[in-house]
Amino acid sequence: MCALRVVFGGYDRRMRIGPLVLGVLVLGAGLVWTAQGLNLPFAPRSFMTADRAWVVIGAVAALGGAVLIGRSLRRPSAG
Repeated sequence: MCALRVVFGGYDRRMRIGPLVLGVLVLGAGLVWTAQGLNLPFAPRSFMTADRAWVVIGAVAALGGAVLIGRSLRRPSAG
């Protein structure tokens, strides 16, 4: 039984890396989109600049990325 737990424990740890990386990328993109939508001076210029729709889209993406990061860092329940 102990060997089975070690195998599944390692598998779970490796499988959490993908969602963590994806969450960081989505969070970063959401923050950039929000900054562009707000027309902040440090944000890169694009078609999204000063468009309030990108503030909402960026905030939703950033929130989704944060949730994904939180879920990937959560320890599995012992069961």
